[in-house]
Amino acid sequence: MKDEFYKYIQQLQDTITSKLEAVDGQASFQEDLWKRAEGGGGRTRVIENGKVFEKGGVNISAVHGPLPKSMQAYFGVQEADFFACGLSLVLHPKSPMVPTVHANWRYFEMYDTDGKLVDQWFGGGQDLTPYYLFDEDAEHFHSICKHTCDAHHPDFYAAYKEKCDAYFWNSHRNEARGVGGLFFDYCKQTDEMSMQDWYNFVAEVGDSFLEAYVPIVEKRKDLPFDQAQRDWQEIRRGRYVEFNLVHDKGTLFGLRTNGRIESILMSLPPHVQWRYDYHPEAGSEEDRLLRVLQKPKEWVV
Repeated sequence: MKDEFYKYIQQLQDTITSKLEAVDGQASFQEDLWKRAEGGGGRTRVIENGKVFEKGGVNISAVHGPLPKSMQAYFGVQEADFFACGLSLVLHPKSPMVPTVHANWRYFEMYDTDGKLVDQWFGGGQDLTPYYLFDEDAEHFHSICKHTCDAHHPDFYAAYKEKCDAYFWNSHRNEARGVGGLFFDYCKQTDEMSMQDWYNFVAEVGDSFLEAYVPIVEKRKDLPFDQAQRDWQEIRRGRYVEFNLVHDKGTLFGLRTNGRIESILMSLPPHVQWRYDYHPEAGSEEDRLLRVLQKPKEWVV
């Protein structure tokens, strides 16, 4: 399973980066191959200063070795070895009219001291973070998520949307990071779903990413914007940074397992503002976004 999934994310990285370069039309992804001293490594691809994408990364990794003490406590296990692989991406467009997007699809195995497989699961998801809210964009993104989920189980979309709304919640701000999408974790074999079934589901979600995001980019990338709207984008990016550094489990896992710091923190935007006690004008488009982020919304039925 781990070999099959790692081969899949290698191919998916190629597909996604090729398409994003075509959409940008100016910048290309820089590739770094890296190794982890404890075992494994990855292939990081970063795009910067493009016509469309100000900064973004589409990274894959496959790491293995002894489970660190901090993660033993987190999982509630004793000495163990692990294998983890996945693709993680974040794209920060230049225009405030184009939403930031994040996605991650991953697979994890755990072994006892004799090398016997004792646990395995899939996880992942994708979510959209707009700065100016076009309802039809959120509806499109969620409709693709729902269509993909419905092909595997009628309850998946509702369950994983709810988990996404709960996970990408900046509790210290009492607001959502964005308009959500899907979030699923610890997807293990059951009587209803085999590990191959989970693989098929996660792969189809991964394959649907470009269909969910690229039409939104194409529709919004050439819209005009002014400096005030750019400032608002950078203020909201600050909330994105806060979530990733305070709450995000993937960031914390990478830091606790001696992951490559440049690959872990590639999710952070290049230009950010923090203004003291800033509030947008009541009734403005900026204010409308904040009101939507204060309570998760049903975008499709």
